[in-house]
Amino acid sequence: MVILFDMYSMPDDVFELVFATEQQVIVGRMLMDEIKAHGGDMGKTEMSLFANRLHDGCEVELSVPAGPVRTRKKMQISYNKRQFYDRILTPMKGMGMIHYDMYNKRYRLSESFNKAMQKVGILWLKEVNKPASRS
Repeated sequence: MVILFDMYSMPDDVFELVFATEQQVIVGRMLMDEIKAHGGDMGKTEMSLFANRLHDGCEVELSVPAGPVRTRKKMQISYNKRQFYDRILTPMKGMGMIHYDMYNKRYRLSESFNKAMQKVGILWLKEVNKPASRS
């Protein structure tokens, strides 16, 4: 997954940085909240039930900017189950936001994303400090 951002207009929500569309941001946030509601980890069955609930459609309450003030608004959201796995869960696993334990068949929130971003910063510093390559 590719993350493009402007350091001068960094969003407050990490999901707005990681996902391309508003709907993906909402579903990513919903997944994070769902895992937290299950004590920080979920089994395959719970994940499948969550994906089915999204597929069938569910109501969510969002904080929406209305001028200088943010208001709460309820809206109906539906997200295809296959697209949930392809566009939300798999990228979050690949970036280290979620860890999947294959032995126990459990998904849990992970700090690996933070470590990966620190590694990117270190790689950049190494590149900056390298001498110029002359061809």
